[in-house]
Amino acid sequence: MKHILKILVNNHPGVMSHVSGLFTRRSYNIDSIAVGVTQDPEISNMVIVVKGDDSVVEQVKRQLLKLPDVIDVEDLAYHDCISRELVLVVVKVEDSNRTEVISICEVFQAKIADLTKTTMTIEFSGNTRQVEHFMEMMQKFGIQEIARTGQIALKYRSN
Repeated sequence: MKHILKILVNNHPGVMSHVSGLFTRRSYNIDSIAVGVTQDPEISNMVIVVKGDDSVVEQVKRQLLKLPDVIDVEDLAYHDCISRELVLVVVKVEDSNRTEVISICEVFQAKIADLTKTTMTIEFSGNTRQVEHFMEMMQKFGIQEIARTGQIALKYRSN
């Protein structure tokens, strides 16, 4: 089962290395990792996606909280959060399929970031399922290059 861990850390050099090192030392594989500063420039938000059962994730959370620069760790359930991932994809295009690629982009609300005679660079963001579906649709045109950010997530806020 995939878990989305939201980790608040002090914004200091080497913190990401310490956190990811904990996963490496315990032989846990990180599916994706994204780090960015929060509204407080002294604090960063790390979102790490890992596979594992609940007991493994609980153990990881306890170990993370022992690190000096870790402030808080939260396991975000898929139904309790908003998650997004950004992907840039370069696909091959020809005169015969350019309109079809553009139509698919419109359906997915993807943005065309660059266009040449033989390629189209497309920017798309959505949850992981949406990104996977979009990538499946682009596969038939011939993907030349992909760059993905990994997931970012926030817990739903109730008022």
